[in-house]
Amino acid sequence: MDARSSGTLWESRHSDDDPALRGDFRGVQELAQEHTALERHPGGIPDLGFVRSSLGALMLLQLVLGLLVWALIADTPYHLYPSYGWVMFVAVFLWLVTIIFFVLYLFQLHMKLYMVPWPLVLMVFNVGATVLYITAFITCSASVELTSLKGSRPYNQRAAASFFSCLVMIAYGVSAFLSFQAWRGVGSNAATSQMAGGYA
Repeated sequence: MDARSSGTLWESRHSDDDPALRGDFRGVQELAQEHTALERHPGGIPDLGFVRSSLGALMLLQLVLGLLVWALIADTPYHLYPSYGWVMFVAVFLWLVTIIFFVLYLFQLHMKLYMVPWPLVLMVFNVGATVLYITAFITCSASVELTSLKGSRPYNQRAAASFFSCLVMIAYGVSAFLSFQAWRGVGSNAATSQMAGGYA
């Protein structure tokens, strides 16, 4: 095989893979934009624009309210009642996963994991979290009067946990709606464009 035929063979194999060899400079421009975004916010430096976005604000709200839910229940003898074991599982598990997502987006680490379909992952997580918090809210609310005396400290803490679990459920529901819009590419409001543009 001579050098000319091996060069032609290489070009035929790789011309479909590389946008620059195909003459498709749109792919090259997209790579350049991603590289510019990574240079603007390299890993390790927090992106404060994310915290001001609707996604960041909702995640912070979910973290604060979720912490209140499990802290209030953890301060009562919840281990005596299986219903509160479920509420604790939901609250702590989703709180930890939300921390992971928050750190990924805050430090722009999701941009480095470009092969992951982040809008879809975020939508599935938020829908799942909403469903789990619906069950936790119903379980927590239904168990307050059955497990403690009205007016006692555990009663007040469990009632407050029920209230905060309702608020967290709503926050995850709003996040699910916004992440669904970002995944579908629907809407032109600021929240959706913010999520679709750089944070989803």
